[in-house]
Amino acid sequence: MQEVLRPVWLPPNIFRRRCGTMQVRDLVVIRPPRLQRTFHARRFKNRISSLIANTLFRKNSSMASASNVLGTELKPCSMDPITGFFRDGCCRSGAEDLGLHLVCAQVTEDFLKFSKIRGNDLITPVPEFHFPGLKSGDRWCLCVLRWREAFEAGVAPPVVLESTHISTLEFVDLADLQAHSVAP
Repeated sequence: MQEVLRPVWLPPNIFRRRCGTMQVRDLVVIRPPRLQRTFHARRFKNRISSLIANTLFRKNSSMASASNVLGTELKPCSMDPITGFFRDGCCRSGAEDLGLHLVCAQVTEDFLKFSKIRGNDLITPVPEFHFPGLKSGDRWCLCVLRWREAFEAGVAPPVVLESTHISTLEFVDLADLQAHSVAP
């Protein structure tokens, strides 16, 4: 039986700490089949690597040029605790992120209680997922719809506009974000 090529994710400490630029080595490593290191396996590996590079790093790719709601380069939200769907410190999203973790917020006690009541306990640490638990004042990438829900309930946490992804504007008005903004 021939082993199938599959992407292997690298640990987060290998990621670059800048949101706007990534490299193929930061995202995936393609392993060729162990038993068959033939010409075809190498050629297939090279085709996959170039396909990943061409798809992810086009000049106008959203990953290569992530912008914030102000139209400038997306800045990291938090490195302690490390946040973002990809755990690279940046509030950006991908196809795997069903929650759209795009809003960089400085969480408050009221918001943490609200989120726990709604079924998302952000206070309790979960070591198996490397989640330390949040306390008031921590910065965290929130799901855009949870932030909007909190906004409508009157408990929206302050937002760091420089670290909030531009796609947030598809769900929330910029004026509402600016009314809840905090300095970076």
